[in-house]
Amino acid sequence: MIRAYIALGSNLGNPVSTVDAAIDAMAALRGSILKAMSSLYRTAPVGLKHQPDFINAMVAIDTRLPARELLDELFRVEAEFGRVRSVRNAPRTLDLDLILYDDLVQDDPELTLPHPRMHERAFVLMPLEEIAPGLIVPGHGRVPELLERCRDQRIHVLTRP
Repeated sequence: MIRAYIALGSNLGNPVSTVDAAIDAMAALRGSILKAMSSLYRTAPVGLKHQPDFINAMVAIDTRLPARELLDELFRVEAEFGRVRSVRNAPRTLDLDLILYDDLVQDDPELTLPHPRMHERAFVLMPLEEIAPGLIVPGHGRVPELLERCRDQRIHVLTRP
């Protein structure tokens, strides 16, 4: 089994419900076992600024799926939630990003690992630090130090009733 980390995000419809349901979908991925899930976080959009805030989370799964097959499964789940790919950083019902796949480093047109911008985004790093304290991101360093460089990014943990 390989440990993989998947970032979840949504800012259309009911994002909290969508991310909760998507976490359930991650638990049901074939050949995979959900090992950890983060709190939910409210974050400002990146890129296209004039859109609703995002709800973000992170899950850790142990999987037997090769990285590319796992990515295909994530695209399938996004489609089930009505994801439409338009312009980069556009609002979306659900975004699932394969952030890390064990310590695999890969850079090709279909899949880049670690995720190419993860080390610059608090909405990825904070929930990752929550479920994998002190994790080292291949080629970038420890998550706490990476998170420190993102301290100017607005992010708030959501409290649940």
